Amino acid sequence: MCEVKSPGFWWAAIVALALVFGIPLFAETYTLYTLTVFAIMAVLALSLGLVWGVGGILALGQSAFFGIGAYVYALIAVNMGDSTWALAASVLMPVCVAALLGYFTFFGRISDVYFAVISLTIPLILLSLINSASGPAYQFGKAHLGGYNGIPGVPPLNNPFDLSDVLGFDGMYYASALVLVAVYLVLRILVRSRFGRVVAAVRENELRAELLGYDVRYYKLGVFCIGAAIAGLAGALYAAWGASVGPTAFSLSFSAQIVIWVLLGGMGTLLGPILGCFVVQALSTWLGSASGVSPEIALGLLFIAAVLLVPSGIVPSIQQHLRRRRPAGLVSKETP
Repeated sequence: MCEVKSPGFWWAAIVALALVFGIPLFAETYTLYTLTVFAIMAVLALSLGLVWGVGGILALGQSAFFGIGAYVYALIAVNMGDSTWALAASVLMPVCVAALLGYFTFFGRISDVYFAVISLTIPLILLSLINSASGPAYQFGKAHLGGYNGIPGVPPLNNPFDLSDVLGFDGMYYASALVLVAVYLVLRILVRSRFGRVVAAVRENELRAELLGYDVRYYKLGVFCIGAAIAGLAGALYAAWGASVGPTAFSLSFSAQIVIWVLLGGMGTLLGPILGCFVVQALSTWLGSASGVSPEIALGLLFIAAVLLVPSGIVPSIQQHLRRRRPAGLVSKETP
């Protein structure tokens, strides 16, 4: 908890909250609508930033937990008409799936390369299952899985004390942005805690951490489950924001995008995945409105250029530049 006492932590919280509540004073409704999905995707980027950047676990299929959270939220919210239990279940279910997958892989001593491949097969399997679940047999109460058409008419977030009070565009923006700020601040505390330091030690040298007496399997499983919970929460927010959910949440291209966000922003940092997500999403939105330009090709070229010019990522490159410009006698702590 020493991170909470750090001035940098409180400055980060103040700046983040100032941006959250200051942007609506100047932004139009469409801009807030776009920033909402940016914030939701940034929460998803943070989940992989924690698992891969901090924990050293390359989970190529992080989109699986995002999709599970989105579908669980949609199914429960459609049947109950209340987002409270749907939100809770959208976090709990991905954690259960992550715990099951992590138990057999981490405790089975599966190598990192094989784990990355196994994690990637999960969203592909779910994608195939959801695409084929279009008949009347795949109905859960009032909700139909809908196959490749997905589930339309997903209820928005509502006030748990007044079900008739639902969040509009502005409300969803504030909810998503505040969730992003809260997840970022909580992860800052987690990374600087004893658990976070052990996870970082496991990432750097797993054998040495074991020789020091730490059971690395529990720490890897723990950080993997936390990342799944965050991804599931992002999926629920996305389903509530878009009022629908489809199998594209499990697609291979979407899984690759999450990896690009983290690599472009900078691994090992928490600001990096957020910044990388915002940059890629903003560029995709702009390219999508431009005629004659393929967003996939442009993003691919951007990623190649970023790897060549800033191989460590945007945020680490900025930090290195600032360190070189800092006077030799002045030393300050880095903030994730």
